Amino acid sequence: MAEKAASLLLRTGHKVSCDAATAEMADLPGTRFPDAASLAREVDLLLVFGGDGSMLRVVREIDGALTPILGVNVGRLGFLTAVPSKELPKALEKIWRDDYQIESRPLLTARGESNGKKIELRALNDIVISRGVAPRMIELEVTVNGHVLTCYRCDGLIISSPTGSTAYSLSAGGAIVSPDAQVFAITPICPHTLSNRSVIVSSSAVIQVKVISEKVETSATADGQVQVDLLAGDVITIRRSRRAAHLLHPGGSSFFDTLRQKLHWSGSNV
Repeated sequence: MAEKAASLLLRTGHKVSCDAATAEMADLPGTRFPDAASLAREVDLLLVFGGDGSMLRVVREIDGALTPILGVNVGRLGFLTAVPSKELPKALEKIWRDDYQIESRPLLTARGESNGKKIELRALNDIVISRGVAPRMIELEVTVNGHVLTCYRCDGLIISSPTGSTAYSLSAGGAIVSPDAQVFAITPICPHTLSNRSVIVSSSAVIQVKVISEKVETSATADGQVQVDLLAGDVITIRRSRRAAHLLHPGGSSFFDTLRQKLHWSGSNV
């Protein structure tokens, strides 16, 4: 697919650039850059081939660059990949005609300190505080804007952006949130108290999670890809980042179309 995309770009008079690893793997022509971050600073559009994991990795690597990203799905579900691989030629034609939208998706940051080391994580989907391999619940005290929400006893806690509402949060019983909603969701994983449910807060809220458990391994994870260990008494502060991811969608597509298609919803479309 990368070779096909490069051929399409060259035939339409566009320049091809690529990160070194992908260029070597696919034997692509054009200018090579050492990594995604340096590539994003020099191009007008990033094509990312893979699934949601690939998109999350690239978003983290380019660290809030303004360059729009077009995800080409060669994975499985692919909520973040806007274009099925077989439809790439049509999608590029729309882009050349300026028939597209660019969505700015908020990023989450998580900051704190553990065992004398500073913690700083950034995520597009979610920040997850969870237990280790031992099948024991952890205790987490959560405050929102300085007000105590509750003390959860659970397997973990998911703080998700609207983009991440269709990821781990959805599996844990959280609501599906439209990408343009200015909110975050706090969703417990297998809570001991059955009345504990997902809580929706403003995206301007400051969420603090304090680890209460002393004998259970606990960690914080960003988008399921970067993990740090936490100790009892550690506090993680989660808020909206000043940076964002910019996802490009060809004209005619919508979030609700994607929902129906990816989740196999049936019924009338009247």
